[in-house]
Amino acid sequence: MDITKLDKNMAIKEPGKNLYWYDASKLTIEGEGWEDTESAYSRLPVKAKGIVREPVWDLGKCSAGISIHFSTDSSSLSVKWDGLNSMDHMTAVGVSGLDLYVRNGGQWKWLAVGRPTKKMNESQLFADLPSETRDFILYLPLYNPIGRIELGIPDPFKLQTAPPREKMPIVFYGTSITQGGCASRPGMCYTAILGRWLDNPVINLGFSGNGIMEPEVIDLLCELEPAIYVLDNMPNMEEKTINEREESAIRKLRNARPKTPIVLIDNMLYCDAFLKKDRMNRYFSSNKAQYAIFEKLIREGMKNLHYIRDDSLIGADGESTVDGTHFTDLGYMRFSEKLIKPLKKILEDSGI
Repeated sequence: MDITKLDKNMAIKEPGKNLYWYDASKLTIEGEGWEDTESAYSRLPVKAKGIVREPVWDLGKCSAGISIHFSTDSSSLSVKWDGLNSMDHMTAVGVSGLDLYVRNGGQWKWLAVGRPTKKMNESQLFADLPSETRDFILYLPLYNPIGRIELGIPDPFKLQTAPPREKMPIVFYGTSITQGGCASRPGMCYTAILGRWLDNPVINLGFSGNGIMEPEVIDLLCELEPAIYVLDNMPNMEEKTINEREESAIRKLRNARPKTPIVLIDNMLYCDAFLKKDRMNRYFSSNKAQYAIFEKLIREGMKNLHYIRDDSLIGADGESTVDGTHFTDLGYMRFSEKLIKPLKKILEDSGI
């Protein structure tokens, strides 16, 4: 088990205070598929710049799905981080804030958030806890690039890396919903929820408005070695684009990873579609086109290809979105509850 105590001599002591600041990039980072990224907390490899479209590259700088894993016996914890982006339909904490979970009684429990207030933020996540060694996950912002994160603890308490998990990650590729719009805080994105429930590393490759199965992005996915590929692209793809791209994308993934399960997810029913004919038509036509491709590949004998239908993926009461499309926390919880059982069975059946 690789547990490393961070050397206090490498920390920066805050003048006049018993507080030592540690570079969080020295801790265990989960959620990155490549090591050669532009920053410690971005999602695409450097080589992707100029190959993927500029909007995809820019969104890849966002730290969605990336988390820092560590343990400490400190009774208090402070944090510094950079960034203050904003969106008109999403909380500032979800866009640019931090989200802290602690393992308690064998389960991950929410503990605190870091609220962004300026370009360089500082927040005390907790204080006056009984001193004992605890394991933590710090989820990074969903729509904000992060350059630097520092964790502050007083002397004589220790900060330690968590041992990297040996499980293969689940790779989620999709849209703004995959990236995290509009969770109230980073830990409420469905990829984070499922990661906790399955106790499995996850890689979030959601690109807001740009999850359209472009060959250049699929090529990057082929480089990864996941436990499962989950393709959640329907909110960004209409029938024409689906027919043009999806079959070749699935075949490319299968050729690269012959045994890796691939999961396709229906588009969820837009909450305002009951009165908007164009939205209802979009919902039915995209799901019909995707399912036809799934059936064709199954008939041909493709193995380990799975489909999750829209069996009220976010409920049927219309209360799960901000704007008819993007999920609230309620939507993310409902969506996760629908995905957990099939994903868990696929993991068990595949023997991964």
